[in-house]
Amino acid sequence: MIIGIDANEANVINRVGSNQYAFNILLRLVKLDKQNQYVVYLKHQPVDDLPKPNDQLSYQVIKSTPFWTQWRLPLALYFSKPRPDLFFTLGHYGPKFAPMPTLITILDIAFLLFPKTFLKKDLFKLKHWTKNSVKKASHIITISKATKRDIQKHYQVPEDKITVAYPGIDHQRFKPSKKSLISGDYLLYLGTLQPRKNLENLVTAYSKLPEKYQANKLVIAGKKGWLFKPLFQLVKKLKLEGKIIFTDYVKDQDIPGLIQKAKLLILPSYYEGFGIPVVQAMAAGTPVLVSKNSSLKEIVKSHGFYIKQPFKARQVKQGIIQALTSRSDINAAQNQANQFSWDRSAKNILEAINELTI
Repeated sequence: MIIGIDANEANVINRVGSNQYAFNILLRLVKLDKQNQYVVYLKHQPVDDLPKPNDQLSYQVIKSTPFWTQWRLPLALYFSKPRPDLFFTLGHYGPKFAPMPTLITILDIAFLLFPKTFLKKDLFKLKHWTKNSVKKASHIITISKATKRDIQKHYQVPEDKITVAYPGIDHQRFKPSKKSLISGDYLLYLGTLQPRKNLENLVTAYSKLPEKYQANKLVIAGKKGWLFKPLFQLVKKLKLEGKIIFTDYVKDQDIPGLIQKAKLLILPSYYEGFGIPVVQAMAAGTPVLVSKNSSLKEIVKSHGFYIKQPFKARQVKQGIIQALTSRSDINAAQNQANQFSWDRSAKNILEAINELTI
């Protein structure tokens, strides 16, 4: 069988969550699958670390145009020779029309649950294009049971039409004795700067901590996403420039050390489709503090600390103090992290692909 893949999410250099997922799934699928052939469709030439073309894998670069998935990609699929037997999109937006079954990936539906945390132009596209993709899809891949339930509820999709394929991590990279970008003691947030991550409440909570806890700096690591200016304004207003460090995007090779040396990893989000840094922290032996919502309960279970509803500054502050004054079972957390692997994710997806191509 020939499997077509839209891997544009993977075809970037500075990868964040959705890009990491697409990249690792593509790598593992090609490595694991010894029967199918893959044709990878891209808007631009493949970056250097994507799999190299061989007898099993080839690339079709179709010039980037406005509404690429809506008309340019579908045209290519109709005229492809040979034509793929199945088309798999490593993102929300499947082709608007296609002459073969389609498989799409939905990482989360935060845009439906927290629309005010998105730019209007992005929100319109997310809502309408995702809805159309779900309607057309033969099957859906998602990354947690919590997100699967959300998809079922909001799109009325049957349970057997959705496969959960958890993200994984490279466990060998998260070992002790790594160097960190940051010196001294610090608390860490790692992820894109955007309103859904609840970072303003994290900063406010940090400002209200007793002085002995502020001996730890607060490191906010990650690239700027959208609607982030109020966060920087808040830090300036609270006069915390000397205690809160913004790193911007963190290179992949620097993440293990940054996480391992942190006193605590904090993810105070209003919603998460998964949360790869949480698993990385548990694997590295770093305690985690997360909001008690969405997929985070599913990932952490009893092996971390929780921020309670409504996830405002008071609850975040309470969570930080509890986490810094309590002992955590590092071995149990590491065992929980071991449940998540990219090979297992790719195997689950390959099973879904093979069922659709029977």
